Amino acid sequence: MSRLATAPVVKLIMSVLSPAPDLIGQAVRVVSDLYGEADFVSALLPFDYTDYYAAEMGAPLYRRFVAFERLMPPETLPDVKRRTLEAEEQWTEGGRRRVNIDPGYLAEAHLILATGKGYAHRPYLRDGVYADLTLVYQRQAFRPLAWTYPDYGSPDVRALFEKIRAKYLLQRKETRL
Repeated sequence: MSRLATAPVVKLIMSVLSPAPDLIGQAVRVVSDLYGEADFVSALLPFDYTDYYAAEMGAPLYRRFVAFERLMPPETLPDVKRRTLEAEEQWTEGGRRRVNIDPGYLAEAHLILATGKGYAHRPYLRDGVYADLTLVYQRQAFRPLAWTYPDYGSPDVRALFEKIRAKYLLQRKETRL
């Protein structure tokens, strides 16, 4: 018989995307004000795997991945998604976003992104937010799935998340959470 238990805390991560690197810096400061100090901020990366956002945001696009020191309960992800959507509004011009902030979390076994779009592999959480199982940790590495976005499935991005995962596991060990 299984025993129900509280889920372990997880590490909040975000992707911040914009055609303007200075706006990415502003957005990282805003989300740090909301969620505490970032303990990982990637280099500025080109976002060239898709042109999905180009019509709305322009091109070329850039991205930073951010992870936060403070761990959080996984069930708070819908609240984070709503707050990041609200934060994006300050960089909206004429109905077009200039910044896209995509939150998610990293756990020991997987990486989950929050989305407002349901699909077969995206179970509903609450308040219009779905969980997108993006990467799974198997055989000592993050592995992409059939539906993983190409950028998240790339070796370089998976390596970033493996570094963040190592930090997360150390935090859990040190705090016994």
